[in-house]
Amino acid sequence: MDQQAELKQRNYHLLQEIGKNITAYEYGEDIIIVDCGMSFPDEDMPGIDIVIPDFSYLVQNADRIRGLIVTHGHEDHIGSLPYIMKEINAPIFGTKLTLTLIDHKLREQKVNNVSLNCIKPGGLIRLGCFAIEFINVNHSIAGAVGLCITTPVG
Repeated sequence: MDQQAELKQRNYHLLQEIGKNITAYEYGEDIIIVDCGMSFPDEDMPGIDIVIPDFSYLVQNADRIRGLIVTHGHEDHIGSLPYIMKEINAPIFGTKLTLTLIDHKLREQKVNNVSLNCIKPGGLIRLGCFAIEFINVNHSIAGAVGLCITTPVG
């Protein structure tokens, strides 16, 4: 298999994974994070209750994180928030229902002093050099939004 085909196959498998949704956008000295989910273990992971993303790069660059935007309240998008928020101090942005679910999860894990900021579809926020517009979308949970992220290069 040639290199391009191998990369395409690897990306296909990565995109088929459900859970651990987290994306960091970085430009200059600014980082924003979109979603912070978890997944459940496979049958070959006995004794493991949940699987969370590797936050090490984000923890090392915590002073550059301008905010964390959450698109909706499913576990694969909010499940790891208590774990990362123990390591970084960044504001969280989401819709009212999403923030209510996040607040419950943070309180349950005794994570305090987190700034939760309610947004509405159609709203726009600026975090460092990023402009984030919130777009109403239909999903299997209320309060879901899509994002239009503008950077200095587009």
